Parts: sequence; structure tokens; C-alpha cells
Amino acid sequence: MLFYDCSTAPSPRRARMFIAEKGLEIETREISIANGEQLSDAFRAVNPGATIPVLITDEGTVLTENLGIAAYLEARFPEPALMGRTADEKGEVLMWNAIAEQQCGAPIAETLRNTHPSFKDRAIAGPTNHAQIPEMAQRGIARVGAFFDLLEARLRENDFVSGGSFTLADITAFVFVDFARVIKMRIPDDNTATQAWFDSIRARPSARI
Repeated sequence: MLFYDCSTAPSPRRARMFIAEKGLEIETREISIANGEQLSDAFRAVNPGATIPVLITDEGTVLTENLGIAAYLEARFPEPALMGRTADEKGEVLMWNAIAEQQCGAPIAETLRNTHPSFKDRAIAGPTNHAQIPEMAQRGIARVGAFFDLLEARLRENDFVSGGSFTLADITAFVFVDFARVIKMRIPDDNTATQAWFDSIRARPSARI
């Protein structure tokens, strides 16, 4: 297998943590988003969509989305289980993974890409340039705040995002909660359950690579 990574970006970090939690060592190539390497002809020959992460399987299949990468690795290396064991658990993991993506990751990206000078004309990731719409940032910040409240309520009732064990949903939520710093948002002081959960995930070896 071959893994295309970017050490500074949240999406590849999610895949990197999943790989580490599986105890796998996969050949890795670093792609610098800061230097625009994802838009190079060489990388776009691998992924025309110009996004990272990418996993090329031993069979030569090119997987360009976190959920596809996780599903492949979970099927091939089922232990430790990171996507649930029972039907109910599998459904909950994917549900909360989607909630974290859509209600935290997406609005962070919406806010950052529509305001930061580095993303001028790059408001949407991929091969096509899109102009910034600064007014979208206010909505993005409000959505992230709402997610923090939702996550706190969930973690007051559960040790982990999808229930009783560490899963893909925790990886996704952790990475995006951590990345919220780029839009100057942090876990609110009153969200003690979230902070305790965050500290426990941050202490895992996979969170430090």
C-alpha cells in the first residue's frame, strides 16, 4: 500500500490516526498543500480531484476519501475494531462520523477558506478555483459553536462519541475540534465532558504523529 499524506492538514490526519490505531506501517509520501503540490501534474495523475489523503491499495485501487480508506482498512485489518462490531454499533459510528464531518469539519473549512488570505480564490478544495465569500464565515462560526454544544451533551452521557468504545467517530471529532483553533475557536470552559474526552484522545499515541 501507499499513503499520500500532508502533515499540516486535518483530513489526512484523520487517516493517519486510523492507520496508527490499526498498528499498520504503510509507505507514505508527503504532499505539501502549502506549496501547492496537490495541484501538480504528478499528484493529479494519482488523484485528479487534487485532494489528500489518498491510499493506494495492494490491488491498485485508489481511495481518495477518509471513509473509503477507513472502510477498506477495517475490512482488511478488522482488529482493533474501529467502526463497530454489531449492526447498531456500525450504524452509530457512521452516523456520528457524518455529524462530525458535516457539523464541525465543514463549517470550519467554510470559515477558514472564505476568510484567510492563503485561500484567496481557493474557497473550495479541489482542482477548480472558487472565489471567497467572506459572509459565510459568520455562519460557519455559529455552526461550530452549535456542534460544541451537541458534542458536550453527547459526552455527558457517553465516554466516547459513538458510545462505549473508541472508534472512527472519535478520530473525526477529535481532529476537527483540535483544528477549530485555526478559526480561533476552542472547547468552551463549561464543556467539561468534552475537555476530558479531548484530553484522553490527545494522550493516545496516534494523536501525536
